[in-house]
Amino acid sequence: MHASQGRSAGLGLALASAFAFGGSGVAAKPLIEAGLDPLHVVWLRVAGAALVMLPVAWRHRDLLRRKPGLLLGFGLLAVAGVQAFYFASISRIPVGVALLIEYLAPALVLGWVRFVQRRPVTRAAALGVVLAVVGLACVVQVWSGLSFDLLGLLLALAAACCQVGYFVLSDQGTDEAEPVDPLGVIAYGLLIGALVLTAVARPWGMDAGLLTGRADLDGTSVPAWLLLGWIVLIATVLAYVTGVVSVRRLSPQVAGVVACLEAVVATVLAWVLLGEHLDPPQLLGGALVLVGAFIAQSAAPKAPSEGPVAGSDGGPEAERAEELSAGRATP
Repeated sequence: MHASQGRSAGLGLALASAFAFGGSGVAAKPLIEAGLDPLHVVWLRVAGAALVMLPVAWRHRDLLRRKPGLLLGFGLLAVAGVQAFYFASISRIPVGVALLIEYLAPALVLGWVRFVQRRPVTRAAALGVVLAVVGLACVVQVWSGLSFDLLGLLLALAAACCQVGYFVLSDQGTDEAEPVDPLGVIAYGLLIGALVLTAVARPWGMDAGLLTGRADLDGTSVPAWLLLGWIVLIATVLAYVTGVVSVRRLSPQVAGVVACLEAVVATVLAWVLLGEHLDPPQLLGGALVLVGAFIAQSAAPKAPSEGPVAGSDGGPEAERAEELSAGRATP
């Protein structure tokens, strides 16, 4: 019963994370169109969230000694990388298209299992990858010679690659005698991401006066600070906390499937609030991407036919890897 309740709670947290993350692009794009550089918006988002999570970082300061590599990887990939590439992409292409491209990440997670962990995958999982790629071709309309900005598409693809790091790193440290607290990982990830983005974005050159003005939300004038507050508190702090905790309660694969709803939420919100309409072929392609992502994430890899997986001794770590890949990790 306890395990069932844990999974139910994890599912609820994953849904909350998907909805919170889904609103980030819709709130950020008006700020970018008002004159803020995409990297400056990312820096404001991450630095603001890092300040909110600073007490949590102090409480878990032992993580700097115990898991420096995990914190650095989470800060660079799951925070700075995903957000910087995503916000840069939505400055050039529609929010819904950028999110759908980013959700090639489940297929890339499968590639991680197959080529890095060297574990075979099922035909169903391979079919999911094919569907996702075909759907992506429809979203970007390859028959018309890529009707979207090529750099914007590449930036969204880079965000998808960093998203893999988010799902993989979010589950690290769960099988240790002293499990790593996910809130501590998030707090330090945000701090490290903020430091990296400070060097890259150079916020001292930002026009801070834009934040006291207003931004246009498809014809509706909205205070810029209100949009920024939503991005920091809801689309970052709440989204990361619920997302990482859900991965711990479920698994990277199962949480990733639920997180696909983020693309649906973002597309619908962009349609309603920003007036970004997708053509019927693009909607069909988006559905294929999400279905393919679902299959790729939920299809369990094949069990090894002979002996333990390469690099494994067949002990508890191998069993844990099998559970994660099959989406059966216990909370």
